[in-house]
Amino acid sequence: MDVDKIIADLRHEREQIEEAIEVLERLAQGRGKRRGRRPGWMKEAEERRKTRESEE
Repeated sequence: MDVDKIIADLRHEREQIEEAIEVLERLAQGRGKRRGRRPGWMKEAEERRKTRESEE
């Protein structure tokens, strides 16, 4: 059993959960239908996710 790997996996999972909570909180604030481009924070979150996936 590799404890260091388990800890790293749990930290990664925690980051994903925190990001999901953050996105859901922001979506709950602005429930109305919007037009135009996505908000900058949403684009940044997607870019962070893509870079993390490419590192794996």
